[in-house]
Amino acid sequence: MSIVTSIANQRKLLLLALPMILSNITTPLLGLVDTAVIGHLEHAYYLGGIALGSMIISITFWLAGFLRMTTTGVLAQAFANDDSSNELAWRLFFHSIFIAMALALSLLILQQPLIEGALWLAGASSQVSHYAGVYFDIRIYSAPAALINMVLLGFFVARQQVRWVVYQLFTINVINIALDLFFVVGLEWGVAGAALASVIADYCGLVLLCWIISPTIKQLAWRRLVQVQPALIKRLVGLNRDIFIRSLALQLCLAAVTVTGAKLGDVTIAANAILLNMFMFASYGLDGFAYAAESLVGEAKGKKDSQRLQQVVFSCAVFCGAIGGCFALGLWLWGELWINFMTTIEPVQQATLQYLPWMIAICAIAWLSFLMDGVFIGLTNGKAMRNTMIIAAAVFFVVLFLSQSVSPSLNNHGLWLAFFCFMLTRGVSLSWCYREINH
Repeated sequence: MSIVTSIANQRKLLLLALPMILSNITTPLLGLVDTAVIGHLEHAYYLGGIALGSMIISITFWLAGFLRMTTTGVLAQAFANDDSSNELAWRLFFHSIFIAMALALSLLILQQPLIEGALWLAGASSQVSHYAGVYFDIRIYSAPAALINMVLLGFFVARQQVRWVVYQLFTINVINIALDLFFVVGLEWGVAGAALASVIADYCGLVLLCWIISPTIKQLAWRRLVQVQPALIKRLVGLNRDIFIRSLALQLCLAAVTVTGAKLGDVTIAANAILLNMFMFASYGLDGFAYAAESLVGEAKGKKDSQRLQQVVFSCAVFCGAIGGCFALGLWLWGELWINFMTTIEPVQQATLQYLPWMIAICAIAWLSFLMDGVFIGLTNGKAMRNTMIIAAAVFFVVLFLSQSVSPSLNNHGLWLAFFCFMLTRGVSLSWCYREINH
């Protein structure tokens, strides 16, 4: 590949990734604002409650994250010829919308057994469980908007029209933060106010994306395209199934962090909530290049251009590694300031600072797993993502069991050691799979 072509590809990569990074970084600000506002209330169980409630919602919605991933991968390949009237691509898009609507309806029907089972598994204190239930009971009503938004975001990322993704995410985040401060600080609605702010923001984001895409849909013979085809459903369900299993394994590990912290006490779960917010902040930055990789890798595969695919992966690896290193360095230099901003509860500050080195180490190595996720989504290789995630989850739970049972003195250090091993295994195993595919 010539130097000119390489520079052009890197420029395209940056034009896709940088807006997504700037927009995505505003997303964890929602969690930061929730945590900061609740963290300045009198008792730690308020912070623990919103941490547990948002964790349950995150698991519930993120398990449906295959909607965005699958949509991005299949549409990037289908639209590779730059034909906006591509019938197959639009059929896949509408079928993904149907699946999202069906899943959202199922969540609303099953909301009560879902929260009861989750709180029983968490085993948190009665105060934490109460406020977690308050948060979930309100937040679950954003399910239709949240799931359809995933499909729409997948569409725009696949089409490399990231400006609309930026506008939508920015709108959601600004509205959420503004309403969060108004409901929680101004009206003193507490945890319920934080949940309601997120619900309203999700529907505002959905309305915006529907308004943006509606002129294009009106130009299509959409009544014919929305007719259900079993073959397309089977294709999407097969890919969705693999990515769902992958997402389930991931969420079980993230849930174990919160649940284990809850069993270690209200202060520990509050400290872990702050640390997870740090991780989410870093992850949304890294996701910018992962999204770009999804689209560009899918496009390269659709055009059967293996040389371009290799160039995209290499360029994304360089940028992702640099960003991961910057996040780790930033936490090392300013992590204590971050903690003090997040909460004024002294025991929580001390506990979070004690475990901060683990988060620095995790950010330093996590970039590889985010990058390779994007690559395999673009390749629509759900089986590799599923299998490697199962291996990584097994490593996590083995290390967690050994640290909590064989060496109980490790306590929360053992939990973060397990999470470090989990992220490392994800990145290394996916990289090995990619090497095998390309050799």
